[in-house]
Amino acid sequence: MWINPLNFKYNLVIWENSSNAEFRSLSIFPTDIIDDLAPVTTYCLKVQATIPLDLKEGLFSPIHCVKTTHKVNDLVCATNVSVFALNMKFHLHWNNQYKQHVTYNVQYLMGYLKKLHDDYSVKWLSVPRCENITDTQCNFSSIIIGTSGFYYLRVQTVNEYNKSCLSDEVKVDPLITNEIGPPDVKLDISDVLLHIQISPPGGSESEVMRDHYDLSYRILYWKNSSNNEEEIKMKEIKQTIGTVSDLTPSTLYCVKVQAFSEFYNKSSHYSKEECIKTPGDKILPLIILATFVTALIAVCLVATILVFALYQAYNKIKYVFFPSCQPPLNIEHFGGQLFSSPYLSTTEEVIENCSIIETIIIEEVNQIDFKDDKHSKQSSRDSGNYSNDDDTSGSKVSEEMVEKEIV
Repeated sequence: MWINPLNFKYNLVIWENSSNAEFRSLSIFPTDIIDDLAPVTTYCLKVQATIPLDLKEGLFSPIHCVKTTHKVNDLVCATNVSVFALNMKFHLHWNNQYKQHVTYNVQYLMGYLKKLHDDYSVKWLSVPRCENITDTQCNFSSIIIGTSGFYYLRVQTVNEYNKSCLSDEVKVDPLITNEIGPPDVKLDISDVLLHIQISPPGGSESEVMRDHYDLSYRILYWKNSSNNEEEIKMKEIKQTIGTVSDLTPSTLYCVKVQAFSEFYNKSSHYSKEECIKTPGDKILPLIILATFVTALIAVCLVATILVFALYQAYNKIKYVFFPSCQPPLNIEHFGGQLFSSPYLSTTEEVIENCSIIETIIIEEVNQIDFKDDKHSKQSSRDSGNYSNDDDTSGSKVSEEMVEKEIV
């Protein structure tokens, strides 16, 4: 049965060949380097092959022993090689203990090559812009092309005599090695809500931080007052926009935010403290506005009623003292008296005389009409027509009698 070589893992047990030996167990690749060995010392080792997927373990190999050589003192290699990674920006740092002029070459190896049984010593590559440098740091973010694989890095020191020395190797697993930086925070006030706008670590260009870490945010907010016992409240959100309600008017609130990833068990430092003051209480201005509007409406109503009352009074006065209608002509010129109002009279005697005269006139006229009717009826039997002359003469007699009575 054929088994894929990549499924094998190897365990190494190594110890000094001495009476008080201490055993060390290491997980190694088919081709690997063991560091931190003492010079001129005999070491013994044995190797065991395992298949973790099938939970199978093989037997240990026969024991092999080897003696290390003397330490080379003419060139000191780079020491304390370490990786500093923040928001997917990777930097390699090391120390220089060589007093003479030296240059450095930073090299990297794709991690999967060590799992192969081939010799990977010739497959190391130089990091761009980190060749023949004199600084003790290198930005190798350009070689991180994915988040699923891992890398090995080392520093080669070259002196003026073109002799070189290789540092210890450093393993870099991007999502594990990287640290999460603090987010940026902006505050805004809207009515009674505090709006918190969060910019993910790494800025808008760092999609890896947003997509792979599944970030959450822990918000701390409190009242910034002279009372040191003010309670600090906490709120956790998944979105980049958060709100805080139940704010006190005219109060200074301060906020700081921490980003964290539960899956990778990583968290950032808190952002710098941001503060904003809430607006004043809006209840009093609303009460003043409502009072003003109510008073304005009341004044308008009173003014409307007063104008209407004055208008009605004006119409009544004008109707009584300055009527628009005139009395009939027969009454207006009667007795030489001119009436300016139908409701007012000059004297009671004039009213009585008018009434008496009207009655007399009616009686006299009725008598004359009655006589004329008799005469007319008698004449009509003969001729059948009324005479206009008789009517005219009758009217004249009536007018003369009225004039005599008035005198």
